[in-house]
Amino acid sequence: MAQERRAPAPLNRSDLTKEYLSAYNSVSALLWLSVFGRVVLLIPIAGYQRIYEAAGDFTKWTQTLAILEIIHSAAGLVRSPLPTTALQVSSRLLVVWAVVHQFPAATTSSPFYASMLIAWSATEVVRYIYFVLNLKGSVPGFVTWLRYNMFYVLYPVGITSECVLIWRASEEAGEPWKWVAWGVLGLYVPGRFIPSFSHLAEKGLGKNADDCGAGSYVLYTYMIAQRRKVMKGKQAERRNRAATQ
Repeated sequence: MAQERRAPAPLNRSDLTKEYLSAYNSVSALLWLSVFGRVVLLIPIAGYQRIYEAAGDFTKWTQTLAILEIIHSAAGLVRSPLPTTALQVSSRLLVVWAVVHQFPAATTSSPFYASMLIAWSATEVVRYIYFVLNLKGSVPGFVTWLRYNMFYVLYPVGITSECVLIWRASEEAGEPWKWVAWGVLGLYVPGRFIPSFSHLAEKGLGKNADDCGAGSYVLYTYMIAQRRKVMKGKQAERRNRAATQ
């Protein structure tokens, strides 16, 4: 008598969450890889002045998809702090929609537009690949190294490019939008250097001082703290492995 085949066990909520996040991160990695490829391939062929025509709209919608990451954090699907995630995503949306989209003549012909896309896309490709592999429980050492070291160079390149584009847009905007743009530009830099942000951090509106406030300083120091935590864990793993051999 033939044995009856057992029906596969239904996925529980945790499994469904992992499947969804794996799919989201995989799609995002491919989208940003497409941005990176378009920029890198087009610059030597047509120059950085033509980047917006080939990748501008695609980049805007790819970045807009990241709104889901705020929802992921708010819903508890990921461990990323909501303030940091919201700051990162909203600042980029501001650049692609309120700056580049509204003032293309002042921004898209600049080499800083191309350098911004390269920094963004290279960072995101590695980040999303890391997330996919991490969900599967196996991240190669070199991917971890790239994830927690590339930002030392790419983040300053990206933030500098963003600031230059905001400044260029402000020159074209006219009053009162020029002053709004300058105000936004000011928020990029201060972090805890502005007393009000330091005061908020000290009041505990986050897990630590780097989880709250605004500006590039917050995001940069958050990544440094994450790198320190991960690298320390990797060193402990190597020591334990050596001790058992």
